[in-house]
Amino acid sequence: MSEQVATHDDVERRASYLTEVINQLYPAPWSSATSPGEASRSYVVVPSRRKPRVLIPSASRRLAATALMRYSRPSTRMARLKRDAAAAALCLGLDRLLLPHRLHLSHPDPASAESINGYLSSALVDQGWADIHVTVHIGPARANRKPVLQVLNESSQTVAFVKIGVNDLTRDLVDAEASALRQLATGPELPGLRVPRLLHHGQWNEFTVLVTEALPAWHKPAFCSEARLHSCMRTLATKFGTAEYRLAYSPYLARLTQRLHLLAKRGEADTTTLTDAADDLIRELSHQKLTFGAWHGDWTEWNTSAAPEELYIWDWERFDTDVPLGFDLLHHRLQTDIISQGCDPTTAVLNLISQANQHLAPFGLLPGQARPTVLLYLVDLAARYLTDRQEQAGAALGALGQWLLPTLLRHVAKRSA
Repeated sequence: MSEQVATHDDVERRASYLTEVINQLYPAPWSSATSPGEASRSYVVVPSRRKPRVLIPSASRRLAATALMRYSRPSTRMARLKRDAAAAALCLGLDRLLLPHRLHLSHPDPASAESINGYLSSALVDQGWADIHVTVHIGPARANRKPVLQVLNESSQTVAFVKIGVNDLTRDLVDAEASALRQLATGPELPGLRVPRLLHHGQWNEFTVLVTEALPAWHKPAFCSEARLHSCMRTLATKFGTAEYRLAYSPYLARLTQRLHLLAKRGEADTTTLTDAADDLIRELSHQKLTFGAWHGDWTEWNTSAAPEELYIWDWERFDTDVPLGFDLLHHRLQTDIISQGCDPTTAVLNLISQANQHLAPFGLLPGQARPTVLLYLVDLAARYLTDRQEQAGAALGALGQWLLPTLLRHVAKRSA
């Protein structure tokens, strides 16, 4: 989910999360220092300690400016202008005016200090990077929030991105992405798509670490037509072949049923609402024929960037095979409407259902397959949010009872009536 949607207490959560992340990446006896002269590592806090979004290494002006320009590409023109102004200030040594907040970290023995920098330097020694620096992303509140780092080499080049699994959910997601990248590196090529190479997957302290190559997504994206986007989605969907099943006999339903069973055991109000609605829908669709293939699992505007010849796509932690064709397209449409277009979430779900045939036409679904596919996708999405406990984590769209579940329940009831 994009950080463009924020909860009312996102500011407080980000500030608290900053301390949490620093303690994870620089464990004791690392401690805060009062001045750069006492520090082994120093960061610029962007834009401020009250609303931190990224920590930029301040070892040099060039390094700091490059790190800021490349940690992400803002989605709006105004945000890009602010970023560019801050980067220019860093280059000119005027950054104290725009970015006054610093974070200094010290260690009694820097040469033997245990930190994420040291771990990555050892893990990536074969890459030929003599010295590395990291930029730390401070994301919005959500259950799957985890430390995400940009790695820069001694020449201030962005060379890799890192995800760190710090609890059961995020460790599982990091492991899942590593498995997905290994699987995607096999079999037929993906013409028109570029997937990051897996550089490292390992354990540091109690954390799971994933390192992937840096795709140059910080450049101004090329135009990507809907036809090109849909072609890339079909390419991925068919990479490992497709199969047609009646829903009742599909590997997908077996997995979905298991997820719903685990949710039902929790007995919470929203989980009961979802599992009851899903049972009715599955019973009604059991003999529905659908075609199944692969999907990215979180194909959104902010997980992709178009180059002239390729579409870069990252964040593969939700990748899966044997899912109904069209799930990626539906997910992209729903997330674009809610996050990028600012559409009311309930209205966005209603539009997705009412325009099912139009949305899924690029996948060639037969008459009568589109609406069942949309409803199954919504059940799948709701199961993901509830399994991850997004509402409890403070995620902006985590309260499914306020937007997704009532709409889903109404349309399932219509079908079952």
